[in-house]
Amino acid sequence: MKSIKKRLVINFMLVIFISVLFLEILLISFVRQYYYKNVEDVLTNQIMISSEFYSRYFSNSNLEDNVLDNVDVFWRQTPAQVQIINLSGEMLMDSIGVDWKGKIETEDVKMALKGKKGTWTGSVNYDDYNVMSVSYPLQSDKKIVGVLRFTTSLKEVNEGIKRISLIFLSIGAFVTIICGIVSIFLANTITGPIKEVTQVAEKMALGNFKIKSHKKFDDEMGKLSDTLNFMAEEIIKKDQLKNDFISSISHEIRTPLTAIKGWAIVLNQDDFEDKETMKEGLNIIEKESERLTFMVEELLDFSKFVSGRIILNKENVNIKTLVRYIEKYMSPRAQRDQIEFVVDYEENMSYMDLDVNRMKQVLINILDNAFKFTQKGGKVNFSTFYKNGYISMNIEDNGCGISQEDLPKVKEKFYKGKNSKSQNGIGLSICDEIIKLHKGEFKIQSELNKGTKIQILLPIE
Repeated sequence: MKSIKKRLVINFMLVIFISVLFLEILLISFVRQYYYKNVEDVLTNQIMISSEFYSRYFSNSNLEDNVLDNVDVFWRQTPAQVQIINLSGEMLMDSIGVDWKGKIETEDVKMALKGKKGTWTGSVNYDDYNVMSVSYPLQSDKKIVGVLRFTTSLKEVNEGIKRISLIFLSIGAFVTIICGIVSIFLANTITGPIKEVTQVAEKMALGNFKIKSHKKFDDEMGKLSDTLNFMAEEIIKKDQLKNDFISSISHEIRTPLTAIKGWAIVLNQDDFEDKETMKEGLNIIEKESERLTFMVEELLDFSKFVSGRIILNKENVNIKTLVRYIEKYMSPRAQRDQIEFVVDYEENMSYMDLDVNRMKQVLINILDNAFKFTQKGGKVNFSTFYKNGYISMNIEDNGCGISQEDLPKVKEKFYKGKNSKSQNGIGLSICDEIIKLHKGEFKIQSELNKGTKIQILLPIE
């Protein structure tokens, strides 16, 4: 029962069996009603002729006399059992000589005594099979004087119904078997793709992401195959990005270490006495150590964000003070790179709760990228203002821009794009995570060779 195919076949067969059984019961019921109605119609036609005959020719005598003198007239019209009953329900005559004791109080007789035709189906003690009785009133001068009752055995009718029922049941069994075979085929069309997708998923679980799931039908299973293939492609891409990241960060770390080691060897020589060269070497060691420390801190930050261990230390911060700090921090960099750095903010900026160190990290990282990808003589704008319940921080440059192909992916982990100036591909992903932790929005617009616009929206709580 753990197999989907077995469950499908059993469910199909259950539906088919119930449908066929319901149809069989319906058909047999219709056949039974049809046969019984024919028997009733025949008896009704015969009994009405006999009743009409009595009313025309024998109504001048009482019922008991007519039974004694003209008894054969009543059963001449029918091969059925004929009974004549008086108004008290007592049997006056029975064509097959059945000795009735007491009153006859079946529904057909009661209806006939009320002036209507009555029909009754049931069992009698002198026949092994059910019988059908039709009763009709006998009238004299428009008054009911007795009841004429025709009774016939349903033996042949029931046997005919039985034969037809067996035919219907045989056809139903044949249909059920055929449908069962078809249901197995239909189950295979469903479970086959599932089995194929499962096998592909198992191979992917073992690390084979180059295998593809072949879509057979454009339905839910086809969509699942496409999703599985897309997932495998994305895993391959992410894995490649991870490998590129490891290679890149290894190179980035090796460069300052090589410089530090090289100058340490030079300065450690016994005969080294050039103070100017020593000062230059120590300065390089200091700068490369700072660069190495920055990369390690960035990696540690990234690790914390990935594992969800970052906790914001929010405090009530004056936004204007934060913007001025960034202006002072980045202005020397702008002067060194010969880039015009314009800072604009509203004077009435108020306080808001945020992790000031993390927001400094975000702004410095984004501005660092803006300077890095802007040529000498270019321009970088940094503006801050209120906007519909948000603090909007906007950084715009007229640098090389980002291609439309790379733009949707620049915030992804490890993604460096095609520009060789990208370092490790985690800077913007960290910025994005910090902004999300502040419940803000991080929007990037860019056009190749025209520049980039970045907007940070922080909600004022």
